[in-house]
Amino acid sequence: MENNCKLTIAGIAPLIRRKKLSPVELTKFFLERIEQLQPAINAYITVTPERALTQAKLAEKQITKGHYRGVLHGIPISLKDLFYTRGVRTTAGSRVLRNFVPAGNAAVVDRLLDSGCILLGKTNMHEFAYGATNLNPHYGPVRNPWDLSRMSGGSSGGSAASVVSAQALASIGTDTGGSIRIPSAACGCVGFKPSYGRIPLDGVIPLSTTLDHAGPLSRCVLDAALLFDAVAQAGFWNSNPSQAVGRLRKDVKALQIGVPRQYFFDRIQPDVREAVFESVEVFRRLGARIREVNLQGMDETAQLAADITGAEALAFHERGLEESAEDYGEDVRSRLEQSRTMTATAYIKSLHRRLAYSREFERVLGSVHLLAVPTLPVTAPRLDQPEVKIGRPGEDVRPALLSLTRPGNLTGLPAMSLPCGFSSDHLPIGLQLIGRRFEEATVLRAAYAYECATPWHQYFPEQEPA
Repeated sequence: MENNCKLTIAGIAPLIRRKKLSPVELTKFFLERIEQLQPAINAYITVTPERALTQAKLAEKQITKGHYRGVLHGIPISLKDLFYTRGVRTTAGSRVLRNFVPAGNAAVVDRLLDSGCILLGKTNMHEFAYGATNLNPHYGPVRNPWDLSRMSGGSSGGSAASVVSAQALASIGTDTGGSIRIPSAACGCVGFKPSYGRIPLDGVIPLSTTLDHAGPLSRCVLDAALLFDAVAQAGFWNSNPSQAVGRLRKDVKALQIGVPRQYFFDRIQPDVREAVFESVEVFRRLGARIREVNLQGMDETAQLAADITGAEALAFHERGLEESAEDYGEDVRSRLEQSRTMTATAYIKSLHRRLAYSREFERVLGSVHLLAVPTLPVTAPRLDQPEVKIGRPGEDVRPALLSLTRPGNLTGLPAMSLPCGFSSDHLPIGLQLIGRRFEEATVLRAAYAYECATPWHQYFPEQEPA
């Protein structure tokens, strides 16, 4: 069973279907991994071993009787602790909700359970998803499996760490400013944020209702596509989700890929720059056409996203702050309090500027199918590191980690991070692909072609954390 550390959903599912691998034994394997690694990595807030084994036994019984539901049947996964789970506490990484047990499931959870997934537990996260470091004052930090002194990135840091350290085969997280893609890049896995509205958010504790997205974190692009197909819904414009898996293997020779060098490559570490530019050359060798593009207004991203997120987060948390402010961590509480000064007029103006910004992105994507950019400007910072060094001067960790992912949330466009190399100190680097609205299949197809042409998705931490 030890070889399962490097297997994927796509690799394990046929074994389960042919009854060569027991869902019960597979689930026990992952529960043992969690017990072994939880003290070091701290990827979980709540583990559900009894429930997981009950689900595994049911899956095994159904499969044995010939009632195989599909590729996710009997597959053990984790879930960010922001999704409602019936009978299992949902804390959102906060003391405020430490005893909250939902009466029902989030829509995504119902879809996963209907597909036959087995829930191993709820993963650690930045409190209320309002941060990018996953330094949680209540449940402790999630540590990067590649280097336990480093951040996992957030806010879906527990999800990424659980996947990379083989404490789950895959996970579902959320992304408001980069919270799927940031930890995926920092920990070295695939993280996919589909278009806004593509995956339902019913039963997900919100951070910013107009910026929130949900999506998969996985070991490879095919696994992300399998999960996407299982949970996707029609979007707000009645666009039906295509079966992305069936379109993965089309070549990329007809694709035009844009490289906007004037913002995304301005302040990044040399190792990151080199790895991403080499990734662009891989696409060129695969037959894609590469074009430089010009995106206007990128410098406004940080403040615009911060204003919208702050106003919408405060609207949700205002009562909680009045009744139990002491239960919030200091960083999240102070950020929420700062948003009290924002007027309704300023918020509406931010929404209008966001619309113009989205139109600029869509203008550029009218001439190319995808944008290829870094996911993070740096590799995973140390847990005790307040600033990152990108030339001079230094920059606070949080805005640095968010700087290149926020555009995907402000526009609502599909965006994916996938491994594209390692730094000189052996930390993962992420390539980000941003596509046209509701053209998730194109993003996945390009990512799959890149993955097949490179070895990076095959590397995971070889040494067990001490």
